[in-house]
Amino acid sequence: MVTFFVAFLVSLLVALVLTWRVRERALAWGWLDQANSSRKVHVRAVPRLGGIGIVGGFFAPLCALFLVDSGVGDQFVSQTSLIVGLFVGGAIIAALGFYDDLKGAGAKLKFSVQLAVALGLYALGFRIEVLANPFGAELTLGLLSLPLTVVWVVGVINALNLIDGLDGLAGGVAFFGVGTHFLLALMRGDVLLCLLMVALAGAILGFLVFNFNPASIFMGDTGSMFLGFVLAAVSIKTSSKSGTAVALLVPVMALGLPIMDTLLAMVRRSLLGRPMFSADKEHIHHRLMSRLLLSHRTTVLVLYALCTLFMVTALALHFANSLQSALLLSGVGVVIMVLMRKLGYLDMRHIGAVHQTRHRNLELRSLVRSVTAAVRAAGSFQEVWNAVRPLSQGLSLSALELRLRRPHEDVDAGVVFESQHPDAGAEAALEVRLDVKEEQTLLGALRLVWRDGRAAIDRDEELALEVVADAVAERVGQLVALEAAEPERIIALRR
Repeated sequence: MVTFFVAFLVSLLVALVLTWRVRERALAWGWLDQANSSRKVHVRAVPRLGGIGIVGGFFAPLCALFLVDSGVGDQFVSQTSLIVGLFVGGAIIAALGFYDDLKGAGAKLKFSVQLAVALGLYALGFRIEVLANPFGAELTLGLLSLPLTVVWVVGVINALNLIDGLDGLAGGVAFFGVGTHFLLALMRGDVLLCLLMVALAGAILGFLVFNFNPASIFMGDTGSMFLGFVLAAVSIKTSSKSGTAVALLVPVMALGLPIMDTLLAMVRRSLLGRPMFSADKEHIHHRLMSRLLLSHRTTVLVLYALCTLFMVTALALHFANSLQSALLLSGVGVVIMVLMRKLGYLDMRHIGAVHQTRHRNLELRSLVRSVTAAVRAAGSFQEVWNAVRPLSQGLSLSALELRLRRPHEDVDAGVVFESQHPDAGAEAALEVRLDVKEEQTLLGALRLVWRDGRAAIDRDEELALEVVADAVAERVGQLVALEAAEPERIIALRR
């Protein structure tokens, strides 16, 4: 127990110091998460990269075991596959998250790296080989062990990433998962898993000092994906050492909230015709705030309570027989159904509207794909504008304007392209402006105007426009050194 306490204390202190230092450097260097979208809950720019504190705090006491002569250290050092899996895999996932926080990583890159890490874990012996069946004999997976293990690792990594939407939420959810695995490992006498969990618990708490509402720093993808990776790996070890009646059910229940939120997001986006990896404001924490009118902090505390329920259920499943496990799962299922009904996920009165939204979103996605493809193929500013112009008809705009400039020019300088609809209505105008930025360099702006009486654009249109603006910024950044646009030149193009 002394080793556990020392490991916890070291990880806590390292995480505290690292998170504080990263916060100060992020403020000085402008590494901030901007509140520039309606799906953002925070209303001010907040430093990111706080996940560095979690990563450093977790690894610090484990690295110390290589230098300190102790019984626990000897056991840890002797577990080569465990060390390689956690250290190498964790470092790769943390590096991926760090790159995503700074530069932005596409879905293909993220999933390619996560898939490679998951395959590496499987090769090192992190395998799900048995599925629980509370109503009968367990199911041996055989050849299905590999795909299920990969899906589990990649799924948990992204589940923690998706749940990271409120101050202190992802860290708190992870802490409850860590607590569950620590208690299970302690009851089994698994010293190494206990050590890993106390190290991660200390790192999470050290970070939460700065992240609980109101947060002064966010963990970013560096922290959320790393937490997901460690919990996924440890969950596999937990399931392999649990009774066969509950194999994998315990870790699934321990991570019940992020898994449930992820499954709901997948179903929701599929039904509404949204890209599977697009951001939205319909997660469980968003709906608690909007439908039950809960404050930011109260919402997090309510979800902590839900995590406590999942934690207690997971621990109970460890001791339950098949019948008791079935009853426990049925009870939790009832609680989940009541919650989903309260949050409007089971409201069947809007099926027609869902169908219309899906049809509209599929058209919108097709429009965005064609526009962004044309933008990336553009060889000049004029061709970039030609690529963007279909937005005018596709979004029923009254006016569309694209302003582009070189980085060294004044904000009001550059070239302006404009298109106006000759039959624009007389309604009050709704104007939306998106900055065209490459990292922190402002390259122009995209301005859209509607005169059809609408008061705001919906989230799907906003997300689509952000994708277009990002594509324009990327291409203009490539062309800016070659394009010789005349300052203050205006080209008016009317339909």
